[in-house]
Amino acid sequence: MHSFIQPFQASKLIISPSAEQLRNMAAVEEKTTCYGSASYISRIRSRSARYTYILEGDYLGVDQKGISLAKEREMASRVYEYLGEKEVICIDRKLGNSPQFQLNCRLYITKEYARIPFMWHNMLFEPNPTKLEPDLTTVMVPEWPERLIFVHPELGITFALGSDYFGEVKKSFLRMALYVWKKRGGLGFHAGGKVLRVRTAKSALEDVGFIMFGLSGTGKTTLTIHDHGLTGEERVFIRQDDMVMMDEDGYCNGTENGFYIKTEGLEPTQKVLYDAAISPNAILENVKVYDDGSIDFTNSELTTNGRTVIRRSEVANTDNRVDLDKANKIIFITRREDIIPPVAKLNPEQAAAYFMLGESIETSAGDPTRAGESKREVGTNPFIIGKESDEGNRLLRILRKNPDMECYLLNTGSIGMGGKKPGEKITIKISTELMKQIAKGNIRWAFDPDWHYQVPVEMPGINIAEYNPINYFEEADYRERVAKLRAERIGWLNKYTGLKKEIINAIK
Repeated sequence: MHSFIQPFQASKLIISPSAEQLRNMAAVEEKTTCYGSASYISRIRSRSARYTYILEGDYLGVDQKGISLAKEREMASRVYEYLGEKEVICIDRKLGNSPQFQLNCRLYITKEYARIPFMWHNMLFEPNPTKLEPDLTTVMVPEWPERLIFVHPELGITFALGSDYFGEVKKSFLRMALYVWKKRGGLGFHAGGKVLRVRTAKSALEDVGFIMFGLSGTGKTTLTIHDHGLTGEERVFIRQDDMVMMDEDGYCNGTENGFYIKTEGLEPTQKVLYDAAISPNAILENVKVYDDGSIDFTNSELTTNGRTVIRRSEVANTDNRVDLDKANKIIFITRREDIIPPVAKLNPEQAAAYFMLGESIETSAGDPTRAGESKREVGTNPFIIGKESDEGNRLLRILRKNPDMECYLLNTGSIGMGGKKPGEKITIKISTELMKQIAKGNIRWAFDPDWHYQVPVEMPGINIAEYNPINYFEEADYRERVAKLRAERIGWLNKYTGLKKEIINAIK
């Protein structure tokens, strides 16, 4: 057997413990909330992006850091030697729940950190009992003295060393699953998925599938969970919050059976998320819990990246499916502050360009030291393995094959900041109403001469003309901002060798 996935010679291997057993093992670290739920505090409180490496060679894209095969083998050997004297938990779960997409995942982790497999147990599906060997494996040693995460894509194995942050193990499997799906000819996205059942402008009651791209902390979960004020025969069905795997016909396979939500500022008015977060079955990570067990989601003294694992079944408006029959509407969420409108309708080439641009701002979930700074991430997905240009080109091919799939750029930040008059925050109410009217087909669009996409000029419920960015700036200032942003965008796209020219030209 390959040295990377050799059988463990642990002093004791604890195989397939139940969630209850895992919680009992982690009791020494638990502070129990007044709702009876478990809460924990980790040493590392965000993903270790700066310490993450992909095997050198064809697996490496422009934005990824490489590690040699020799170094991987050396580190794997050292890890296995160390684990030979440790008690190690071995637990299997399943990623995805459809016939065309399901992967058995195996986590090995030292017993002292049982809280991590306890949380992971609640995120995925029961493993396939007929499949004895894993498709994907992660070996996690949180107490390792050096922080290092390295991935061998072809073998489907990740070593996560020196981090005790749950998000590291969760994303390790999703990262590898993206690569597996890409090899099968599909395209995996860091996106939420939902269905809006609405009565359209043609008076028909239709189910409209949405996927929403967005970096952590930019509103993806909020928009995924929102009910859009739909009542009666109109309603929403929430499917996924983090990763979907799309095939060439636009079918989107879901991946997880739980949600891992940011809790910063969570309050009772956000009823769907709040109710799930205070369930006895929720598992809190780096959230302030007082000695009496009360929870304070507004307190950020531990971190601004507090998280909670919640059961998908306890989120209002979920059903028994995690898949979408089709992504009828694709939403690229950005968070910008000056000249980006609240929404823009894109043609396929523009959609592939904005996918590649992945524009937003950094959040505490990614790099707390740069929170608030402008950033770009292809597909708003920091977990891509391989050439990023392949992703953009494949998305363009899917969109051209499926002309019924519409794409939109949605700004959840502000407009007009730094202009001649005070800017306007784009509220959740505006964003959710825009999505609802997109589903219904009730927006009148007009051509934007600067960016050549379509912008809204009329829609029910909101005077959308008030949110035209050009009205907030002197003309010379506006032109300068457009030119600067265009140059930045073209420079970014030109980094990716092999990206189709029509994608780059869509920004010029």
